[in-house]
Amino acid sequence: MPVITFREALRQAMDEEMARDENVILLGEEVAQYNGAYKVSQGLLDKYGPGRVIDTPITEEGFTGIGIGAALAGLRPIVEFMTFNFSAMAFDQLLNNAAKMLYMSGGQLKVPVVFRGPNGPAEYLSSQHSQSFQAIYSHIPGLKVVAPSTPLDAKGLLKSAVRDDNPVIFLEAELMYAWKGEVPQGEVLVPLGRAGVKRQGQDITLVGFSKPMPLLLEAAEILAGQGFSAEVLDLRSLRPLDEQAVFASVRKTHRCLIVDESWPVASFGAYLGWLVTARCFDNLDAPVELVSLEDVPMPYNHTLELAAQPSTEKILAAAHRALYV
Repeated sequence: MPVITFREALRQAMDEEMARDENVILLGEEVAQYNGAYKVSQGLLDKYGPGRVIDTPITEEGFTGIGIGAALAGLRPIVEFMTFNFSAMAFDQLLNNAAKMLYMSGGQLKVPVVFRGPNGPAEYLSSQHSQSFQAIYSHIPGLKVVAPSTPLDAKGLLKSAVRDDNPVIFLEAELMYAWKGEVPQGEVLVPLGRAGVKRQGQDITLVGFSKPMPLLLEAAEILAGQGFSAEVLDLRSLRPLDEQAVFASVRKTHRCLIVDESWPVASFGAYLGWLVTARCFDNLDAPVELVSLEDVPMPYNHTLELAAQPSTEKILAAAHRALYV
């Protein structure tokens, strides 16, 4: 099976969908002549031309609105944010137009548009460019929110997102673009709303998504050496959320630890923790644990930056609390 990078998996997904459907277009800052800020759209301008791979000015509210309008008119746009930090400039478009048109039109207007780009902390980006937006967009009815952690899921989920008739927020991460993984040749589709079990276990459920997933797998391996069997669950899709997969795992292991690379207050992880507690209360042998970003703006200093984020050590400490070690 071919081993490719995360960015190549995303590029393959866009290339295949653009070849399959002439209504699929790509627009955003530097997606065309520069081949994408992170080279995800490498070669697509040469293949499909400036009518379908479109460089935009640095006007997030404007080109987000154009993407929504194009979707309403029958196209299937992929809108790239150079970083989801910049999507804050387009929040009114995402909240009040993309998310609500289907509802406000009584089902008459579909909005098949994908908004994709890096989300969350990378390195040396300081406070204004290290923010995680999963809680904000998962909060809004009408938006689907996807956060893959492997090249295989990135390709399969992006293709499914492009074919979906609803607006999809597709969260990547800057540090993930060079990650490598096996991706089979040919058609790869991963359905939205279905979690993936990355490791089977009996003693505790470790739940996460996106960039922190290798930390959960590393923690599970260390716990195995300590005599504990950890099940690792990759949500992949936050909205729709595969609640039953989470509940089934927790009812088997009786303990749950959630990792979310955003601030703890009103986070997606906090919501999931409430959900598990409410639905699996009689099955839990310990309180649900949450490992998150520290409740501070991201420092620029690299030592402090790393200290503020989830880590294997923090996950192990939380797992030991749940396991009463």
